[in-house]
Amino acid sequence: MKKDLKEINSNSNTKGIAKIPTLSGSLESYISAVNQIAILSREEEIELGLKVFENNDLEAAHRLVTSHLRFVVYVARSYAGYGLPVGDLIQEGNIGLMKAVKRFDPSHKVRLVSFAVHWIRAEIHEYILKNWRILKVATTKAHRKLFFNLRKNKKRLGWLRGPEIAKIAKDLDVKPEVVVEMESRLHGQDVCFDMPMDENDEDNTFSPQAWLTNSSPSPEDILEKETRDDKNHNLLFKGLDKLDERSLDIIESRWLQDKKATLHQLADKYGISAERVRQLEAVALKKLKTQMQA
Repeated sequence: MKKDLKEINSNSNTKGIAKIPTLSGSLESYISAVNQIAILSREEEIELGLKVFENNDLEAAHRLVTSHLRFVVYVARSYAGYGLPVGDLIQEGNIGLMKAVKRFDPSHKVRLVSFAVHWIRAEIHEYILKNWRILKVATTKAHRKLFFNLRKNKKRLGWLRGPEIAKIAKDLDVKPEVVVEMESRLHGQDVCFDMPMDENDEDNTFSPQAWLTNSSPSPEDILEKETRDDKNHNLLFKGLDKLDERSLDIIESRWLQDKKATLHQLADKYGISAERVRQLEAVALKKLKTQMQA
């Protein structure tokens, strides 16, 4: 897959297309660069996806990858709490994105962002599982000191007792609770990532796979909601532009202001009955609904 990325960038050089941004510089510069890349419409995504799926078109693959790099950054940042560099997480996520683009079939009528998130997360998960334990054993200066000195300071096998903990903490100039924490880490055993769930354990709380699960809305759901809200916002204003001046004023006064006007207030303003105002309002809302569903 890394070879595919080189091929895509090489293809970009020959066809006048910008290279895929890399993390060779600062993380902030990379994020700024990918956020400036335009997002593809559904029609563009389908067209490019078919070119990749049917003809292995590298130029189309390049556009699909670059337009979704900002989404990889979004996903990678949600794993920043595992003690690993965000830049490394983004790189692993980009590999997952390229794998997803290579396997993406637009005929299934699923957006690439929804399809790719599983590949992106899979690559990030694998990277975390390969590196997480070593980093978590010694994350601070006190932990590193204990990591190299705790074993030789223990006088016997088994768990430390209160006096022993106090002595080691004094000798190494750390707090007793740090000694207890490090001893627990050193005695901890690796467990299977996708441990089979016990029938009586609905939460499966002892599986590392459960630790990586984020119960908050997924990035793809948030992105889809934001895209849908932007679309509805644009359709609403297009619908308002098609209303006549009086109908527009009635809708704005009744629905788009903090202090909403009453039917009788608008009736007095236009010299018509309150029932006529209600009818005009209903017609205008029907027009807006038709525009929103278009």
